[in-house]
Amino acid sequence: MDVKHVAKETAKTLISYLTYQAVRTVIAQLDETDPPRSLWLQRFTTKERVQDGERYLQDLFQEKQDLAFRILTVREDLADQVADFLPEMLRTGIQKANLHQRCQQLERMTQVATPQASPETSSPTAADLTDSTHQSNS
Repeated sequence: MDVKHVAKETAKTLISYLTYQAVRTVIAQLDETDPPRSLWLQRFTTKERVQDGERYLQDLFQEKQDLAFRILTVREDLADQVADFLPEMLRTGIQKANLHQRCQQLERMTQVATPQASPETSSPTAADLTDSTHQSNS
């Protein structure tokens, strides 16, 4: 496993996600202060894929440089705020999610391995098996 590659890809995904959050923040701010620009940014965002944050910003710089710079500023502020909490939240979040998944899987495995017998179709007891074995040998 190439841990550095995984870290780079994770950082890239996180940066794109913070770009998305910054876009949402700027749209909300503009919605209160400048509704026409908010609407324009919403429309731009629906036609440009924000999943690739860097590509999205490059395209936005071509259209509305001031909004792109604003998103950069908000994204950087979000990163500063999130960075302190992220390592511990990531570790505990993964541990909790893994524990939950393991518990669910163990429940499914035990339900399949030991099906519940209904009263009408109860399993034969050891005594029943012994009696039928003796009868067939006689």
